[in-house]
Amino acid sequence: MARQQNTLEAFRIAVEMGADWIELDVRRSRDDVLIISHDAHLPDGRFIVSYDYEDLPEWVPTLAEALEACSGAKVNIEVKNEPDDPDYDAQHQISDATVGLALAYRPTDELLFTSFNLDTVKRIQAVNSDLSVGLVTGFDVMQVQMLLDYAVEAGMDAVIPYDRTVDRRFIERAHDAGLTANTWTVNEPTRMRELIDIGIDGLISDTPDVAREVVDSYGTNADAGQAST
Repeated sequence: MARQQNTLEAFRIAVEMGADWIELDVRRSRDDVLIISHDAHLPDGRFIVSYDYEDLPEWVPTLAEALEACSGAKVNIEVKNEPDDPDYDAQHQISDATVGLALAYRPTDELLFTSFNLDTVKRIQAVNSDLSVGLVTGFDVMQVQMLLDYAVEAGMDAVIPYDRTVDRRFIERAHDAGLTANTWTVNEPTRMRELIDIGIDGLISDTPDVAREVVDSYGTNADAGQAST
């Protein structure tokens, strides 16, 4: 699934299906080319950061190629930079490079920069204060509540929690703090409707055509997005 969801073809199809946003994950090769991959390793287990870009499989796109393929939709760029990852960049140069490249292709209002790493998001804010940024949160319900507080304190624009940690109270807290709430990864129409009913702002899904249909049936302002997770 990771290969299918992180190809140029997948991005183009998602745009054709009516996705408002495309969510994609940025990592770096050994020679510091910004590439798109959810995982730090290839399907055969090789670490991406151990290879120059030209030595990676041809289906691994660069960020530049992905931005071109996403023409017609806005782009949520998640910077993968976790301390436990083999490609971790403690200096956050990946953030600087990602922002610079993305702004060469898109205006600020067509971009959202996100990460699980709070320091990475703060670095992006420091690079360009006009950018919209958000914090991605994981599976731990208690941690999600704490990270929401961090997002508020850091002056972020969005929080992106895991689907099953989201309830009405979480969305209300986010909205009260001036944050939008987009959730990952929602593929079931019933759950999409439940989330729209409690005020979610965006659905990140592996099935953007389904999300588009559900969102349109509500006549809501929620966004239907394609996930790369």
